[in-house]
Amino acid sequence: MRIHHLNCGTMAPLGKRLIEGKGAPWQRGRLVCHCLLIDTGKRLVLVDTGFGLRDIADPVGRIGRPLQLLLNPEFAESETAVRQVHALGYDPEDVTDVVLTHHDHDHVGGVDDFPNARLHVHAIEAESIRSLLTLHDRVRYTGQLDLMSRKRGQDRWVEYSIGGDWWFGFEAVRQLSGLPEEIAIIPLAGHSRGHVGVVIDTGGIDRPRWLVHAGDAFMHPDEMRPDPRCPMVFRVFQNIVQADATSRLYNAQRLRELAARDDVQIINAHHPYYLDRAVVAGEPTRVPAR
Repeated sequence: MRIHHLNCGTMAPLGKRLIEGKGAPWQRGRLVCHCLLIDTGKRLVLVDTGFGLRDIADPVGRIGRPLQLLLNPEFAESETAVRQVHALGYDPEDVTDVVLTHHDHDHVGGVDDFPNARLHVHAIEAESIRSLLTLHDRVRYTGQLDLMSRKRGQDRWVEYSIGGDWWFGFEAVRQLSGLPEEIAIIPLAGHSRGHVGVVIDTGGIDRPRWLVHAGDAFMHPDEMRPDPRCPMVFRVFQNIVQADATSRLYNAQRLRELAARDDVQIINAHHPYYLDRAVVAGEPTRVPAR
């Protein structure tokens, strides 16, 4: 099994110093959409998709003018997951599964590019999109209804309800239907009500055994320090978009405790620190066969 680290969407918002801790506030910083492509040997699995080809073709229609002005995405076709899968020598049609940390557009924009893939999602996240009961959900997910209602859309969804196993203090850990036992999800509610992290058992050869993609459960590496810190721009952003502040802060603390372990590596979706570190370390990583 091999794990490829992909950037499926570079963004350059204003506030470089606030984002990266260097440069000037009026300079543009750098954010990424850190996705994973897992080659299990029998199938290809994506963890999130970043932006997709439809976003490149119609950026305003897909994400809206305000979000485009705020995030300033580059929208490079070469960065879409489907193009990177092909560049790595795979057939995009062989991507059988997409595991979604949550349903914000910068995580699901490329789902359309893999029409035959099953979409693994927490049931609470799926229900939030279907029902749109709160103003928060209506603002956040209205554009996602098309994904669910499109032909075969709902047939593609594999939903996971509350319940499951325990793992390092995390309850309700679920293995994923039809996927190897080395891939599981853990509930990380807060940023969204059905937000999950994706846990991969890498085997621990020359690197930590467990890789945890925490999505947007935290935004900055310093949040994983024993004395957590968070730049103002990320702190404000998290407070604005969070669905449940209590759950978000609680899960961030649990992730800090997890990050203190030598056998666990935690990454998030948008800070380039984690992607750049993977590149320097020579990723993709080889995972021993079971």
